Amino acid sequence: MGIKNLYILLVFLLHPLYSSDIQLIKKGENGQNGTLLVIGGIHGDEDGAYFAASILATNYDIKSKSVWIVPNLNKDSITKGSRGINGDMNRKFAFIEPNDKDEEIVSGIKDIILDKQVSLVLNLHDGHGFYRKTNDDILYNPRAWGQSCVIDQCKLPEDHEFGDMGDIAEFVTNQVNQKLLQKHHSFNVKNTKTKINDKDMQQSLTFFAATHNKPAFAIESSKNLSKLSQKVYYHLLAVEEFMGIMNISYTKNFELNEDEITKIIKNYGNLSINDNFVIDLTNIKKTLSYVPIKLNGNEFKFTHPLGSVLKNGVGYDIYIGNIRVLYIRPQYFKLKEICDNHFEAEVDGEIKKFDINSDIYVNESFKIIKRGDYRVNLIGFVSPDSVDESDILVRYEDFEKRFSIDRDDRIYRVEFYKNDDFCSMAKVHFNLGIKEDEKKGTKLLY
Repeated sequence: MGIKNLYILLVFLLHPLYSSDIQLIKKGENGQNGTLLVIGGIHGDEDGAYFAASILATNYDIKSKSVWIVPNLNKDSITKGSRGINGDMNRKFAFIEPNDKDEEIVSGIKDIILDKQVSLVLNLHDGHGFYRKTNDDILYNPRAWGQSCVIDQCKLPEDHEFGDMGDIAEFVTNQVNQKLLQKHHSFNVKNTKTKINDKDMQQSLTFFAATHNKPAFAIESSKNLSKLSQKVYYHLLAVEEFMGIMNISYTKNFELNEDEITKIIKNYGNLSINDNFVIDLTNIKKTLSYVPIKLNGNEFKFTHPLGSVLKNGVGYDIYIGNIRVLYIRPQYFKLKEICDNHFEAEVDGEIKKFDINSDIYVNESFKIIKRGDYRVNLIGFVSPDSVDESDILVRYEDFEKRFSIDRDDRIYRVEFYKNDDFCSMAKVHFNLGIKEDEKKGTKLLY
């Protein structure tokens, strides 16, 4: 299955009452009761949780009812790989100081939980060890959290369609245990009996939901699993069981196994900057230099729900979740407000018309056709006799490989300027074996 080239348009809907720092992805039927809310990333060092939530957002199609997903609730902590850079966010739901840096996010997710459409809440985590009811050893014991379905109580005090949380948790764990990757990965139900004897958990997200008659469960994969793909696998298994309980029908574009999950995790999607150019992050070099952007007010858009940008010195770190995939060293230009939307190029002897941000696939040679007062800069191609590199026939061997943008040294930048202002950037791909008309259109998420 062509997962790498699959780009799905998602609608990121933010309720006016919700924090603008919360990315809420709504899939399925709008305005429906019986909505499942799935939250990932409340702890930034639990990568299985937020990568599972992001895959649910991008690779599942909800056919009936609806699923709402917050894949990266504590996104600043995710990029730092920290449980919580402002303290434990999951201990701020009973009370939070007004000046706490997490206050807006905590208040916003509370509003989402309390939305009348939400019928059940899943908070995804990665926990230490493997929860067992008996004290077997340092990893397998009652103090562990990993490989468990956690509930605060067995039943909600008021009638609710999904109020028998103990029975639901037992059913889900039994179903998951039929599809284990290894026998010692087995799940168990962990009832914290929060109201009776767990003051820490009384401040948690799930207990907040339960006190407002919203059934809530924490799904904990184990931090001691050997691979990220295994953590994600168990999260998605559990989520699918909950969708089944809620009669939410769905399809997905992959087989639920470690190999397929690994492929999806390694697909970092695309990054658009200022709507002038698009970069595929999946096979990108670690650093790109002389990237033409504005001095201030740049707009970064990702096709991956976990995409984020951090300023780092003179440049920018590009993250997918906790993975730094690219460092951009910028070169500052004024952006031309009005530029042509198309250009022409001779590709392997044939004249073709392209959109300004196109990917051009070349077997032998190409040249950009001169147009008006635009000039072309082919990054990595040295033309000592010309400032404008239009109307020059160029082959693969004419480029210095250190200027490629991909790790295979096959993709190079074609930049367009009008006078001294930057307009746009296309990319030329050499000998990738993919015809131009087979390239999927890229749709940006937000």
